[in-house]
Amino acid sequence: MECFRIDESGYTGYDLLNRDQPFQGATAIAIDDDAAGDLIRRHFPRLQAGELKYRDLMRRPANHSRLLALQRDVLTNYKCVTYVCDKRFLLLLMFADYAIEPYYYERGINFYENGQNYSLASLLYLVGPQLLGEGALDRLLTCFQRAVHDKTPKALADLVASARASRWRDLPEALGPLATAAPECLAAIATHGVTTDAAFIVLQALISRTEVMAAGPYRIEHDESDNLRAYHRMLQRLISHQEPATFRQSDIASLTFPLKLTSVSHVNSRSSAAVQLADVMIGAAVEAASTLTGRRRARVDPEATLSQYTDNQLIHLLPSIDFAEQARARQGTQAAELIDYYAAHFAGE
Repeated sequence: MECFRIDESGYTGYDLLNRDQPFQGATAIAIDDDAAGDLIRRHFPRLQAGELKYRDLMRRPANHSRLLALQRDVLTNYKCVTYVCDKRFLLLLMFADYAIEPYYYERGINFYENGQNYSLASLLYLVGPQLLGEGALDRLLTCFQRAVHDKTPKALADLVASARASRWRDLPEALGPLATAAPECLAAIATHGVTTDAAFIVLQALISRTEVMAAGPYRIEHDESDNLRAYHRMLQRLISHQEPATFRQSDIASLTFPLKLTSVSHVNSRSSAAVQLADVMIGAAVEAASTLTGRRRARVDPEATLSQYTDNQLIHLLPSIDFAEQARARQGTQAAELIDYYAAHFAGE
């Protein structure tokens, strides 16, 4: 049976404002350990370490061209997909889901139609710091993240106060519901199972592509790290869900249940060359994103890294003010239905 090996980077649980790790992502590669070992020996014949790790390899400039060549071999010859998201932007999308959308839903408005939530979250990301007042957006997001996590009256009150303390009237479409303490929004934030943990979203994006790439039933294997335990539990829930359903997410992504994915297992990465390759691929992609956004000094050339991907090998979640393109790509999206479906079937995971 075909097996995709996966690894992740940047997982910080519910904290999406972690300054040291602003990006989160994962890579899935359909490759066995023998083929992966051959690739590693071909590109790093003098490797002394017992395990191939991107963070170790990229520190030596002499390894950079080898890393790019290894990446090119993987992308050219094996089924592979990488997902990378800006965690601050993802948090703003979650803010739109729970602190804005319920207000519009109560008034019969489809807030998600043609990707309006993405456009508004992008606007907040890019102009919110100037529009809402110095430090206001940071305070708002910090309070929102805490309110979703704690779900206490004090945390919710602090969130409303942070909205009111901003120049919310300059963008009432986004902050008006919280500034007026809309009960439907506060109830959504306080709902059991609502979380800012991004693991499920990363998995959803990754699985939407492995389901397309797999010719038939397949399995997933991943490292046995603490971070991937959260991914493991969620994958098991997705696998066990047998109710038929299909949801369109964009012009290039959809998700159908039940999945072709049949099982998930973990392995010590030191004994799996294939999982080590997944570590290299996601490490390089996250490094490239951090470099291109000015958060990190360039080590491996980010343009050289990303240019090797084809469109269907790289999924990214980044803010964009090309609102016309957002609307085109997400025309007819079933985002609202998918969120409702997840709330009904996967809440609390």
